Amino acid sequence: MLTPHFATHLLYLHGFRSSPQSAKAQQVAARVHAQHPGVTWWCPQLPPSPREAIALLRQGIADWPWTTMAVVGSSLGGFYATWIAEHTGCKAVLLNPAVDPARDLAQYIGEQTSWQNPQERFYFEPAFVGELQALTLHNQPPPERYRVLIAKGDEVLDWREMAARYASAQPTLLEGGDHALSDFDAHIDGVFRFLNLLPGPSPK
Repeated sequence: MLTPHFATHLLYLHGFRSSPQSAKAQQVAARVHAQHPGVTWWCPQLPPSPREAIALLRQGIADWPWTTMAVVGSSLGGFYATWIAEHTGCKAVLLNPAVDPARDLAQYIGEQTSWQNPQERFYFEPAFVGELQALTLHNQPPPERYRVLIAKGDEVLDWREMAARYASAQPTLLEGGDHALSDFDAHIDGVFRFLNLLPGPSPK
């Protein structure tokens, strides 16, 4: 019988122009597979349309047990992860989460390339800005369900804005760092302690 407080399902959401091949997504996936093989893991490639992205996620987690699932999101994925957590009541880990992507991504309307594979292109449509606005939440999330890591050295997003948006979640402010959280190795242990994933079998 499963202990109720262990998370049995984990969703990872990448950022804008990113993919499941991002360094952080790969690090989390590797640890889940190695140490928590019984956990259901899903890191989908998100479509550029925010409306379609949320529809994909809602469909994908429709059969998941919301009481024992968790979500990790980076940048724009952190914005989506907040939406998922607020609609399911699950735990969330946010890594340099986007606060106002409708405003910030308006300047990226047009053809874009993927960070991990510049050969892959997609078109960010003007309508997507409105879709982001429709998904924007303004409530302050509870600290017991959120762990928020914010790098003061983020070169893309304003750390002060992130800290204010998630003030009630008692965010961890990291001196220096960058938007990609290149030093994620130093923080992944704390992330996994918070997620409290179902442990794998003990080695014999």
